[in-house]
Formats: sequence, C-alpha cells, structure tokens
Amino acid sequence: MGNLAEQRELALYYKLRQTYGDNCLLHEAPGHLFLEHETEALASFLQLSMLNGWGGYVLTEANYVNAFFSHDEYIDFFGDDSATLQNIRKILGPSQSTTDGVATRQREPR
Repeated sequence: MGNLAEQRELALYYKLRQTYGDNCLLHEAPGHLFLEHETEALASFLQLSMLNGWGGYVLTEANYVNAFFSHDEYIDFFGDDSATLQNIRKILGPSQSTTDGVATRQREPR
C-alpha cells in the first residue's frame, strides 16, 4: 500500500462504506448504487472522493444526465438531452477550463 496519507484516505473511505453495510474491498466492488432517498450519502461519497483527488462517474439509472469528475479538478456532464445540458451550463455558470462554460457534451446517436 502507499504512504500513510493514502492509507488514511482509504481507511476513511472503507469506514464510510461500512456504515452502509458494504464490507467489500474497492477492487471487488468499484461502484455504489444510491437510491433516490440517499442523496446525502451520495454527497458524502462524492465529497470524500473529490477531497482525496480521486475521479469517478455518477451514472443515473435513466441515463438522463451523467457526470464524470476528474482528479484534475473538473466535472464533465454528458447525456442525450441537449436542453438539459444547456440548463446545467446555465445553473453552474462559466468555467475557467472551457471556452463555452461548463464542460457538457451530448451523446452521439447510436
């Protein structure tokens, strides 16, 4: 395992996971399913991930709007509905890392 700071980060992550009854190691179960009423739990996991410089995906069941958050400190929203993506741009405002605001992209038709 890595240095002491990395061990502490993982220990906190596993402790948070255990509070939800999940005792699996990260490589055994690299994802979480959050139910609609578990928004605070989702926020806790996202906060822990972002504070530790980790990346990941937030995927919705209906594939409505999804997000990728990077360890390089940006969030990319993607989905099928361009109106929803435009609304996200409006709500979050412009970003310094993109020329047109928040990084959003519409999925290519299959």
